[in-house]
Amino acid sequence: MKLIIRGGMVIDPVTGSMSEKDILVSKGRIAGIDAGIGSNGATVIDARGKLVAPGLIDMHVHLREPGYEPKETIYTGTRAAARGGFTSVACMPNTNPVADNAAVVSFIKDKAAAQGVVNVYPIGAITRGSKGGELAGLGDMREAGAVAFSDDGSPVMNAGLMRRAMQYARMLGMTIISHCEDINLSAGGSMHEGYISTVLGLKGIPSSAEEVMVARDIILAGETGCRLHIAHVSTAGSVRLVREAKARGVRVTAEATPHHFTLTDEAVLGYDTTTKVNPPLRLVEDVAAVKEGLADGTIDVIATDHAPHTLEEKDVEYERAPFGLVGLETAVGLVWTELVATGFLTPLQAITMMSQNPARVLGIPRGTLEIGADADITIIDPDFSGVVDPVQFAGKGRNTPFGGRLLKGLPRATIVGGRVVMQGGYVNR
Repeated sequence: MKLIIRGGMVIDPVTGSMSEKDILVSKGRIAGIDAGIGSNGATVIDARGKLVAPGLIDMHVHLREPGYEPKETIYTGTRAAARGGFTSVACMPNTNPVADNAAVVSFIKDKAAAQGVVNVYPIGAITRGSKGGELAGLGDMREAGAVAFSDDGSPVMNAGLMRRAMQYARMLGMTIISHCEDINLSAGGSMHEGYISTVLGLKGIPSSAEEVMVARDIILAGETGCRLHIAHVSTAGSVRLVREAKARGVRVTAEATPHHFTLTDEAVLGYDTTTKVNPPLRLVEDVAAVKEGLADGTIDVIATDHAPHTLEEKDVEYERAPFGLVGLETAVGLVWTELVATGFLTPLQAITMMSQNPARVLGIPRGTLEIGADADITIIDPDFSGVVDPVQFAGKGRNTPFGGRLLKGLPRATIVGGRVVMQGGYVNR
């Protein structure tokens, strides 16, 4: 099958260019990029007035399978990704059983190949059962297809163990993704510690719970030479620590989520459990710092931390509700509405943070529109707006605080390996 994407503004993070061109796709790969490519019987997608970008990559999602299928499955999660404009996702290991061995990693890859509509890259656990007691089989998981290691959701509290994990990861050429949380500081907390938590009578989680672990892991990364990626940065102090570490040459990267550069702890007023996330929604000055970190390149990646839960789990008292919100189907609209349309980021910067940079952090051959590359392409209409309706989500989760919000700059087509898997908001498979 041949496909021509006609007349779009092609964004190329590799060359840093934006130009109006056609893209020819043949046999699942990019066969040509030029102006005025003849159709020659190919299927044509009219992309005039739209942005044509390398397939977007979300390097922080929870697909929940195996073990928590009522929340999400690989089938539904990848459909949510396609509807959100993502051609690839990397899934965290907090499944049941935990993805701490080659067998579970292989299961996820096989299930994704059979039922997924986008590329799925498993992330293996750092410790067995993500319990922080002993290292998991990192080498075996790498051989099985894991692209990074993380105990996301369960911080590695033992500094000596984390140091050994970094030493092994460096030998394997892998990245450690750190969920930075000191549970001695955050224990029992439901939201950011501050004025709002006091008003609501909820136990708070201080900024220091994140920042002391960011500092620790940066020190360990500097000592071991390991590639370290800080997940879901949420505080001004964390942004500052990452910025200073990069200036010193530490091999550290970081990500921010749309909810952390969009919402503050005031969203918790009313006890809406869709706002309960970890790390929690912070203060206005933290949101400003995260935006500044994105704009100056301190923060490399925009990722969703897509964490679906059932309605029954979330429809309880705030303290009892699980942490997490869904993000795959709102991310692009939030990025465009909050960052691009407001001038914090250029379209090129935003696309780079959602394609080339996550591919670079994970070491996967994605995030490019080079000739011969897999034809993973996302088409975004910067002028198209829509109201977030969780009922229409392709994923199982409805736990979003953005329901009813008008967003612009929505994805209009998702192409994976030359196949159009989403067009006009509808997933084709």
